[in-house]
Amino acid sequence: QLQLVESGGGLVQSGGSLRLSCTGSGSDLDYYAIGWFHQAPGKEREGISCITSVDNRSYYVDSVKGRFTLSRDDATNTVYLQMNSLKPEDTGVYYCAATPYGGPGLMYPQNYEHWGQGTQVIVFS
Repeated sequence: QLQLVESGGGLVQSGGSLRLSCTGSGSDLDYYAIGWFHQAPGKEREGISCITSVDNRSYYVDSVKGRFTLSRDDATNTVYLQMNSLKPEDTGVYYCAATPYGGPGLMYPQNYEHWGQGTQVIVFS
């Protein structure tokens, strides 16, 4: 059974950077599409980025495009979310999720089967 653990969150000043990690155990993340989701305080969880399993292509929502970058590290079974030029509106809990599903809709949380516990990011101005 695949288990996911996020890490790397913290407190950062506006304009700063953080790198979030999503490490898998119990199965190789190669076989899964991985999504990152952001839940701002008082709001619903929203997809912000995903990477496919078939061709490792990454996708981003407009609000993070050009600032966030996804990458895989097969050696450590980890997917990274590099977050640059952080803004106060990036504050919230970040979750990674995995699915063997390879079709469209990878920005939607209902298409994911495995979830991490989340990591908190606070961006202050």
